[in-house]
Amino acid sequence: MNLMDCSKLLLETQYSELRTRFDGESGVLWTLVDQSTVPCVTPQLLEDLQHHHDAIQGCRGQLTLSDRTSEIKYSVMASLNPGVFNLGGQLALFRKLIDQKDQASLLRYATKCIDVIFPRICRFDSPLCTITLIQGDALGGGFEAALASDIVIAERHCQMGFPEILFNLFPGMGAYSLVARKVGTARAEKMMLSGKLYSAEELHQIGLVDIVADDGAGEIAVHEFIKKQERRANGFRAIQRVRQRYNPVTYDELIDITNIWVEAALNLTEKDLKVMDRLVRSQERNFVHSHKEQLQLNAA
Repeated sequence: MNLMDCSKLLLETQYSELRTRFDGESGVLWTLVDQSTVPCVTPQLLEDLQHHHDAIQGCRGQLTLSDRTSEIKYSVMASLNPGVFNLGGQLALFRKLIDQKDQASLLRYATKCIDVIFPRICRFDSPLCTITLIQGDALGGGFEAALASDIVIAERHCQMGFPEILFNLFPGMGAYSLVARKVGTARAEKMMLSGKLYSAEELHQIGLVDIVADDGAGEIAVHEFIKKQERRANGFRAIQRVRQRYNPVTYDELIDITNIWVEAALNLTEKDLKVMDRLVRSQERNFVHSHKEQLQLNAA
């Protein structure tokens, strides 16, 4: 596929749960999650992200539209869902597959998560900087996905963490690999075994969030970071390559941990699954409540 065709595929594809836009002047490619149901990692979202990430990799850091070539300097992931970045794995689906003892389907879902997150960890094999903008709560798998970027920017009101231990499980699609490399294994395990939700400021203090933005000013913070970044872009990119060489996150590592997650998921008891059910109902209630609030705001 030539660069023109790849560029059209990247920007003109109509996704079910994603929106994209490209700012040619600053070289920013925006990947925006937009879900009409509970904002979590659905199979459809994984499918959309897989196709989108394949297109980014195919472009090799460049876009050509109308005979003009632009460099993709930054890949920014954010969410259009009010108050939520992502609530993590689709718990209702987990419950169903665990009930059915469907190991193959659980592993297929988990592997798809790795197939989506790994290209972002590797910066799509291109000389670009990846950024996650968090403007709402990021939990479990949603927080894992957020941490796959070079830079994490979070608005002050956001809460983040790994609540999986509440139903006797752990975040198995990248969390340990990403968190431990940034803040050490002891702190990573404490975060995962406590189930605590952290503020943006708390995570900034320990190094998991790079920039804390005022509420509503997240996108401004992205642009300010990019403006400052231009003066040191070459050195920054070199340091990111050094980090990956010094302590690489490998696909095999992520897959091996995911297999442990599948095994642990199939060992959950009925008591654990009832806790999961309560969390599913809580997610659905909170989504309906926030959705109604947003509709009222839009009507006003």
